[in-house]
Order: sequence, then C-alpha cells, then structure tokens
Amino acid sequence: MKKALALTVAAAMALSLAACGGSSSSTAASSTAESTASSAAESTASAETTGSDINAAVFYYAYSDTYISSVRTALDADLTAAGITFTDYDGNSNQTTQNEQIDTALASGANLLIVNLVTSGSSDAASAICEKAANANVPVIFFNRAVEEDGNEGAVLNKYSNIAFVGTDAPEAGHMQGKMIGNYLLENYDSVDLNGDGVIQYAMFKGDAANVEAIYRTQYGVEDCDAVLTAAGKPALEYFDSANSDKFQCDLQGNWSAQAALEYMQTNLSQFNEGNGNMIELIICNNDNMAEGCISALNAAGYNDGTGKTIPVFGVDATDSAKELIAAGKMTGTIKQDAQGMADCISALTSNVASGKDLLADTDSYTKDTANNLNNKIYIAYQEYAG
Repeated sequence: MKKALALTVAAAMALSLAACGGSSSSTAASSTAESTASSAAESTASAETTGSDINAAVFYYAYSDTYISSVRTALDADLTAAGITFTDYDGNSNQTTQNEQIDTALASGANLLIVNLVTSGSSDAASAICEKAANANVPVIFFNRAVEEDGNEGAVLNKYSNIAFVGTDAPEAGHMQGKMIGNYLLENYDSVDLNGDGVIQYAMFKGDAANVEAIYRTQYGVEDCDAVLTAAGKPALEYFDSANSDKFQCDLQGNWSAQAALEYMQTNLSQFNEGNGNMIELIICNNDNMAEGCISALNAAGYNDGTGKTIPVFGVDATDSAKELIAAGKMTGTIKQDAQGMADCISALTSNVASGKDLLADTDSYTKDTANNLNNKIYIAYQEYAG
C-alpha cells in the first residue's frame, strides 16, 4: 500500500518546479548541513520532483540518537522515493531549539510538519507545536516520542484536527524484554549465577527519567522477568546495589547514551566484581546505546569479548551495531523497534497529504490505540531479536 501511494504521488506531480522557475528535471537526493538561527544542525534533501507541492519539515529530537538516526535514514529514502521535498532539522535535545526551528520552517513555507518531539510525553510541548501548525493550516505527524503524559491520552490527539502519531505501544517493549530475559535465565541459570548464591544480581540502565518508554521498560523489564522466574520456582532478580533504592541508574541528560552507561558501569565494576564475590550477573538496558556502553566497560574488565566469560546484556532497538555485537557473542539479545516500519508509515501519511487524501486514509491495516479511542495514534510493533 505504501509503495503504491508513493508511485501515485510521483506520477501525479506536475507543477512545483515550474512555479519555482526550475527545469522539469532535478537532482538526485542530497543532504547538506546548514545552521539555523538557533545554531542547531539541519540538512536539506530533495528528490526528483515532477509536481509535488509538499514542502515537508522533519524535526528530530537528536541526530546523535542511534535509533533515531536509523529512522532518519529510512525516512529520507522513503520521502525521496515518493518525490517529496523535505528538510531535516536536528533539535539537539533542546525543545526551545526545536520550537524555533518550527517557526523558521513555517515562515519558509513548510506545509507539513513531521515531528519527533524533544520533550517526550509533554502535552504542553506538543500543543504548542499544534497551535503553530493550526494557525498556518498545516498538518502534523508526530512520531516515536510520546506527545501526551501517561494517563492523559487524547489531550493533544483528540483536541486538534489533521494530526497523527506514529510510534509504539509504550509498555510492549518492557514486557517483551522481561519475558525474553526470564526465558534466557531459565535456560542458562547456573552459568549466569557466577557467585553460586542461587539469585541473579542485575543492573538496570534507564535512558530518561521522564520518558514513558523508559519508565515502562525499566518497570516491566524486571517485573516480567521475575514472573517467568518465580513461575518456574526460581527467586526473583536482586538489584546489585542494595544502597540504591531506585534500582536503576539513569542518564541524567535524558540522552539514553552509551557514554552515561559506560561511566556508570566502570564505577560499578570497581566495587562489584568477581574478586569481591559480588559481580553483576545480568545487565538490562532501556536501549542498545546504553547496552553498548556497558559492553565497552565489560570488555575493559575482561568480559564479553566473544570468546570468554560473558555477562548477559539486553537492550532495545535492534540497531545495526547491536546486531553485530549479538552476532559476535558480545551481547545477548534486544527488542527490535522497527525503524523502517515507522518510516514507511510516516511516508504513507505524507503521501496521503501530497495526493489530497485524508491524512489517515488507508491506515486500517495498522494497529491503533483503540483502548483510548484514538484512531490517529498508530502503533508499530516490537519484535524479539537474538540473532
């Protein structure tokens, strides 16, 4: 359906280049770096345009996020193939920067906003963007990062017309990761239990204190694992540091970064190790970036080199680098967050706008948030990945 929409858009185009004084042919897709008034990086891409008058502005919360980078690569390719003119903006983890970029884009003639909100789960931030778009009569497609607080569903998506959200069912990744870890431990319990005390000591790395995805992954990654273990007669997981009542270590910048996890894990290993008889035996991460940081620290301590002693490490996203680590025996598993699937859906909605259809036309095949009666909230499913 998505490919058909793209072909329809490409075949129907006839006006924009003439209106701009350009020739009937155009360059292949390209990307160039620019700086905005807010000094945030942005890149412009254009495809062969034979008629689309869509000028889409695509706002990413941070280019530095590995998963977001994979969505950007896939979406750039999809929009280019559909003949959509678009500009990418890097919010650099700053909502003020992103708001200024949106103002600039609208003033420059953008007639579709595709937004990866910086302040995840903020109805105030999302509403501010929707007001800007409504005043300009411009549709908005939010993606990946929640636009409403948990329990406040519909505050934005039900309030404004001509908007949509493409993302994931927030609790799903945590549930899936927890069950995956529990089943792995049942099959490998004795080898994972390094100190032989019959209990698995774990570390948990949280990507962002306020992000609803991070909150659910932190909660259910442990709870669902415990449910699998206790149902089989095994004790629940035990957090490695009894002095930490939160039972997680969080990237305080909210960047889900490998560097934050690396630094935490280096400190952890200086105190909790086999020499002291209290080694961390399992590592659970909210995303693959943090898993990679933990693996780097483990490598430096002589673990997880692909041939010797390995501490099980689990993440979320199934990034290319995580898949490589799993194939090399350095990482145990992850939950695939489908970057291509997300990009394809966003591209399909964009093509709807370009062809004059309703924003949500031909989306019945997607899973939606029926629990909250939100037909404009589309879910892209997660999948387990262990190589």
